Amino acid sequence: MNPELKPGLAREREPNMSIATTHLQEPEERLEHPRTLEEFAPEVERRNGAAAARRRVSDIQDDDDEPMPKRKKIRSSTSHLKIVPETLDLRELVKAKAQQFAEKLDHSKPFNKSQLQLWAMQLLGEMSLPEKFSGFAAVLIGNFFWRRQFLATPFERRMLLLPHCLKHAEGCPAEYTEFGLDCERCGACTIADYKVRAEQLGYKVLVAEGSPIVLKIIVGGYVDAILGVACLNVLEKAIDKVLIAGVPSYAVPLHSGDCHNTSLDESWIWEVLDKYEPMPDQRLTGYVSVMRAANRLFDEHFDRLLPRVRSKTAESAATPLGRTEDISYEWLRHGGKRFRPFITLAAYDAATGGSCLKNFDSNTQPFEFPDSVARVAMSIEAFHKASLVHDDIEDDDLFRYGRETLHRTHGLGPAINIGDHLIGLGYKLIAASRGAGFQPDRTSDDKAIDAAKNWDGQVENLPHDVACDVLERMAAAHIKLCDGQGAEMFWQQNPTLDFTPLDALQIYALKTSPAFEAALFAGLRMAGSVEKYETLIGPFCRHVGIGFQILNDLKDWRGDNDNKMVAGQDALALRPTIMMALAWQAANVEQRQLMERCYFDREEPDAIRLARLRRLYEELGVFEKAERLIEKSRDRAELLADDVESEELRQLLYFLVDTVMADEQDKDPRDSMPKPSPMLVPLPVTTA
Repeated sequence: MNPELKPGLAREREPNMSIATTHLQEPEERLEHPRTLEEFAPEVERRNGAAAARRRVSDIQDDDDEPMPKRKKIRSSTSHLKIVPETLDLRELVKAKAQQFAEKLDHSKPFNKSQLQLWAMQLLGEMSLPEKFSGFAAVLIGNFFWRRQFLATPFERRMLLLPHCLKHAEGCPAEYTEFGLDCERCGACTIADYKVRAEQLGYKVLVAEGSPIVLKIIVGGYVDAILGVACLNVLEKAIDKVLIAGVPSYAVPLHSGDCHNTSLDESWIWEVLDKYEPMPDQRLTGYVSVMRAANRLFDEHFDRLLPRVRSKTAESAATPLGRTEDISYEWLRHGGKRFRPFITLAAYDAATGGSCLKNFDSNTQPFEFPDSVARVAMSIEAFHKASLVHDDIEDDDLFRYGRETLHRTHGLGPAINIGDHLIGLGYKLIAASRGAGFQPDRTSDDKAIDAAKNWDGQVENLPHDVACDVLERMAAAHIKLCDGQGAEMFWQQNPTLDFTPLDALQIYALKTSPAFEAALFAGLRMAGSVEKYETLIGPFCRHVGIGFQILNDLKDWRGDNDNKMVAGQDALALRPTIMMALAWQAANVEQRQLMERCYFDREEPDAIRLARLRRLYEELGVFEKAERLIEKSRDRAELLADDVESEELRQLLYFLVDTVMADEQDKDPRDSMPKPSPMLVPLPVTTA
């Protein structure tokens, strides 16, 4: 065993371990030992609620000065850890050892990414292999952790995910759709071989990459297990959204991250593709069950929970009187990730024992939340969608959810009115969640809620005081949002680049965090008293919201496929962002003059100004500083979650941190910025 491994964490090698591929030999050359596990163990311990150091963090005013516990930078480059062994013999050996390793793990609950990294390091330590294979080892351990559940999933509930790079690089006749490559089965590559057999068995087959589309399909309820082929880089990005959600997955790594003429061990696909081995109790236990429940509020139960009044028919919806309601309902029902309703449902579920999380079975009737809880969750989405309509108007944004914004398609006045209508719908949904004429015992929140529960232990109608508490928190969130948005707009009336990072973080805390806070509070309050969580909810959501907004700023420089198709739109619109503040803080006099020209000289083409600004941000390390701020927000939110006694709620908070601040792209934001052609416009050299 590697002498650097911590005794309490590393498993001893079994004296007579047999492997499936007995003809393979241990590698003769012993490479350097992997790094010590001490860097990985604290994260895993902390996620299990066993962190030794627990503390509360200060308000946002202290964010720039307060020291943080020294911890490994989570998002540092991991490219050196994603190497696939060059020989088939070594790959088969690691695979066999990974199977033995996984058989001794606790399969009673899903693992997280940190735990998987720790397992991979342990396995490599036992085999005396270098850490560069840790990504490969992690994938294989994950495969065998989930193998039984994957094989027990019926073919028609599985998805085969194939990468673009398996297609024939030249002359491929297939076209791309919103769901990826539409294979023509021409026989020029191996995609058709896998696709034909998988579809014969009943698989859904997708030729695409990236976790967002995969998660969308999973949450939509179409599949319960995934067989994926991808490079280690893509698999690492997908694991946060797929494995943490608790979906059984089996992955076959490509031999390299080269997007052309790559290869794989084809036998690894065929050995699981057509196998079905049912288990007596096959259940999904991850948050995908709650995500699906949140989706069903809008996809299946929308008309029942929020009946139309003036647009019940196509004819009435087309009239001037029905148009506002019709557009509002369609805007509320479609688009977005519905993450805030998910937070409310998941918090309620965690505080009431986790029935949805624990008892979900895709082969039986799906778990449904009480209508009162469902309506409150929908109300949060209504308030959120209203804020987006108004925000798009105030910022004159071009796109939302991959479509033109409402004020561009329907006009400024109607869009303002639609946003106001959505606010009214939010109030209406909360009011409808109350019990008709029910008078709760106000001496005990829990007794009042117990009295409103139905036979299944779920709240049918909210006590009036609970509904009022939820409404009060929604109103507070709305006011804070307006304060933050107002601060941004008044700054734009008299813009100055003398804008500090603290100024930016204060605006972010007002604009983004309150919606998360209202969603989390509502779920917990509907389940009972929140007195013991009052000091947690606000600070936790503030750190999550700030991290989310900074990440959104980074995405703006890439060109967000969902909302901001134009990279650098925030800079063009002269919005006060953390990027601007960090750059101004670090710049010298000459660099500040260049910043002012980039932001205020509107005579130059946008591409020129953005290219200069991008290069200046690179020189000043702005992107790296922003990433560190995201990590700081992540760390502080997780430290707060450490102190939560409830296992269900603590794990939910960890999941929210991982999901809200998950960067779905590995691209450097500088790589996708508009670059002017030197044939058209000469770009002057920026001075240091």
